[in-house]
Amino acid sequence: MIQSSFVSENIEKIEKAPKKKDAQLEQKIRPSRLEEIIGRKQEKRTLLMMIESAKKRKEVIDHILFYGPPGLGKTTFAMAIANEIGCNIKITSGPAVERQGDLAAILTGLKANDVLFIDEIHRLSRVVEEILYPAMEDGVLDIVMGKGPSAKTIRLNLEPFTLIGATTQIGKISSPMRERFGLVQRLDFFSDEDMVSILRRAAKLWNIKIEEGALEKLARSSRGTARIGLRLLKRTRDYAESENVKTITEKIVGDTQKLLGIDERGLEEIDREILKCIMLSFNGGPVGLSTLAASISEDVTTLSEVYEPYLMKCGLIKRTSRGRVLTEKGLKYIEGIIYGKS
Repeated sequence: MIQSSFVSENIEKIEKAPKKKDAQLEQKIRPSRLEEIIGRKQEKRTLLMMIESAKKRKEVIDHILFYGPPGLGKTTFAMAIANEIGCNIKITSGPAVERQGDLAAILTGLKANDVLFIDEIHRLSRVVEEILYPAMEDGVLDIVMGKGPSAKTIRLNLEPFTLIGATTQIGKISSPMRERFGLVQRLDFFSDEDMVSILRRAAKLWNIKIEEGALEKLARSSRGTARIGLRLLKRTRDYAESENVKTITEKIVGDTQKLLGIDERGLEEIDREILKCIMLSFNGGPVGLSTLAASISEDVTTLSEVYEPYLMKCGLIKRTSRGRVLTEKGLKYIEGIIYGKS
């Protein structure tokens, strides 16, 4: 349980801690080459094989689609691939490309061998998606001039390029789009061991002194997600600075977690609300995702992309044909929170 008295007495410590620009910190530690990426051995071998063989043929590498929960390195992989190839990368997102003209401007601006990275590619409209098909398959862009019977189609040749897409919802990618990717690669949660290595590397680059036990404690509460682990490391650094502590210990990590409402597993207040709702409002389930989201006043997409995958990984809930259900492990956990059972 997170005690409110502790929070009320200490919440200002993190808020008043000296703030560095998080974007600059993250850019400093972002791996620039595939070999610098921690873990992901199979994924790195596959990508290096594709890059090397394409270089020998003097061709661009096939289009690549990464999918999986947020914060697992999809953007990092795209940037590292561009560096391995030795080309420029253009980064955009599905919601930012609203019209066909937006995508046409991007595609015609690419140079030979460039990488186009589209995050949240599942959010491209069907109209925009359709002009990607000939661009991906034949390297051409078809532009329709005018309307009705007098409309004309102008075909423009594009420079050879590689499209790298990223999505948290592979099921929303249409079959025609998915089939045009030469590699569809899932990125799963990091192991605790890999998370320790990621955090150790970040601490070194950020000049943070931290004990090995503290790194392991942080890794266990990082939800197997690099982005979350790095964020926790920064907040722990802030707390340590506010306490005038030179070296981060397990106790400092624990105090920071308590302040932020995070437990040993990395579960947050919203996770506990989800489990409580299934138990108390729906008698342990099953309950549909939309109904569950409405019950806790949370967005359905956020629930399905951010919280549900980790709760399932922890074995606290499971999906059934009728909806989400608490597992025995999940019931025991939430009973411990509500009734103080161990």
